[in-house]
Amino acid sequence: MNHRTILSRRKFLWRTALASSTAVLGNGTVLRSLAADRLSPPIAVFSKIYQKLKLDFDQAAEMTAAAGLDGIDCPVRPGGEIEPERVADDLPHYAEALRKRKTGMLLLTTDIQSVSAPHTEAVLRTAKQQGLRYYRLGWWRRPDNQPAEKLLAEIKARLKDLAALNRELGLCGVYQNHSPVGKTRYVGGNLAELREMVEDFDPEQIGVAFDLGHALVVHGDDWTPHFEQLKRHVKVAYVKDATKHGTFVPFGAGDIKNTDWLTRLKTMGYHAPFSLHIEFDWSDQGRNQTPAALLQALKTSAGVLRQWEATA
Repeated sequence: MNHRTILSRRKFLWRTALASSTAVLGNGTVLRSLAADRLSPPIAVFSKIYQKLKLDFDQAAEMTAAAGLDGIDCPVRPGGEIEPERVADDLPHYAEALRKRKTGMLLLTTDIQSVSAPHTEAVLRTAKQQGLRYYRLGWWRRPDNQPAEKLLAEIKARLKDLAALNRELGLCGVYQNHSPVGKTRYVGGNLAELREMVEDFDPEQIGVAFDLGHALVVHGDDWTPHFEQLKRHVKVAYVKDATKHGTFVPFGAGDIKNTDWLTRLKTMGYHAPFSLHIEFDWSDQGRNQTPAALLQALKTSAGVLRQWEATA
């Protein structure tokens, strides 16, 4: 069997699995919020999850459309769906595959922390060429031996240069609040610290990707006053479901439904894409890691998010 035959057989098996899943789960266009009669924010899946199945760009685009999603939040970083050194070639290719399925490249997730880092300008200029507005900045991790004031001063100096480049390009870099993982402590996981990081910048250049799941883990029910103080800088909403005990669970099984977060976003006039994160076990501990299982997880999660948003 030659190489072309192997590839053809793989593509056939992929399409068969996806088609079967769609037939069982319903028409993937039902939830698509970019339809003319919908005013809800679009939903972009954080497509890091596609790397679990090693999907190529066409397969990822097919999955996105079949799930009824509006597009993706694409990881452009080392080990991501797109390696930064390949962004000028791969990002347009991926974006075109999405457009062919009437979905889009809506957000980027990067490891960008400074204008001088390799590939920063290439990533941002390519993003601008593709019509993107928001990209996620890289996380800063807190060293044990560095005073917090000194670290924040260094971060803000880097953000100042990035803000200038963002202004030139018409982009906005957003920083995500992230709860600790093991011994790793992320700067800005505490929302008061995050406000100190961004408050001196124009929110059109440096903003916040607010993640209520991580905020609940760090602050519990006290997240609300922090959100109100950060609200001016909140540009993108990262959505996952979580418990206040620090467990990420299927959408609808956690504590997000007991909050008024989406009501607050709606009152703000929030219209940027939601970045939907699949952080729970969708594959039965790896025993059912198939396109069908992921498709169902995406459709179900997006459906719950849409229900939350509609009733907010």
